[in-house]
Amino acid sequence: MRNNIIVVVNPISGDIDKSEFIDAVALFAEKENFNPVIYNTSGVNDIDKIKVLYQTYKPQRIIITGGDGTIKMVAEAMENQDVILGILPAGSANGLAVDLNLPATLEENLEIAFHNEYMMIDMISINGKKSVHLSDIGLNAELIKNYEKSTIRGKLGYALQAVSTLIDLDEPFFATITGDFPTIECVARMIVIANSKKYGTGVSINPNGLMDDGKFELVILKNLDLVVLGKIITGNITTDDAEDIEIISVKNALITTSVPVSFQVDGEYCGSETKLNVEILPKHMKVAVPYTDPDYGFI
Repeated sequence: MRNNIIVVVNPISGDIDKSEFIDAVALFAEKENFNPVIYNTSGVNDIDKIKVLYQTYKPQRIIITGGDGTIKMVAEAMENQDVILGILPAGSANGLAVDLNLPATLEENLEIAFHNEYMMIDMISINGKKSVHLSDIGLNAELIKNYEKSTIRGKLGYALQAVSTLIDLDEPFFATITGDFPTIECVARMIVIANSKKYGTGVSINPNGLMDDGKFELVILKNLDLVVLGKIITGNITTDDAEDIEIISVKNALITTSVPVSFQVDGEYCGSETKLNVEILPKHMKVAVPYTDPDYGFI
């Protein structure tokens, strides 16, 4: 008797044809004696439909073919369920896959997604929205808003919109951040709510971040001149950069801004906000991972 496995496919993520992924999953499942149940997302009641599929087939794993937004959606659908999520990266930037050090080839990722052990990853709640990777307000969220309006996808699309966004850069905003730490009042270009280290482009924004430590980092970028941008892009942020970049590790925070500021969650633009209520959700999802990263403890 074959074991059921649900395969959630986002047909439009990353502007990538998913037929190769679906064919590869079908072949791998046949070889490994799994019965794959393919679900293509439509943007209409996907969470509820995935819940119904889970209750119908009760798989031990769900394989996700998409980007960070698709992973987040499945994680929300599977909240409080004992199921392992396997990732076949197929989004525009694949930030979570980058942070998990998933390999470049589909063949290797199939093996990991179907068979590897898992790690328990924290999630973050921001005004009730769930985040599994990196969310922010300010410059990057503005870039994502522009990217979503553009017709050029992938890393090239991000690069083009980065140039355009920097040219049309708004004035910095004033932010007050409170929590179980001394109140922070600052002028900022961008505040990152980080559950991990890197954006999908490979840019390291939170060098010491871990996804399973019961905390998240607030990365406050007060200045974004060429020197600071260079340090971010090359992953050379240090404690000596406190005048330009401040990083604090917390379990909850309330961020209030003087004006509405663009806000994004895991690569999805969510409008403008003046108040963000943020809290950690420890050990909230199981994700299949490679065995080689010494930063994490695998189960």
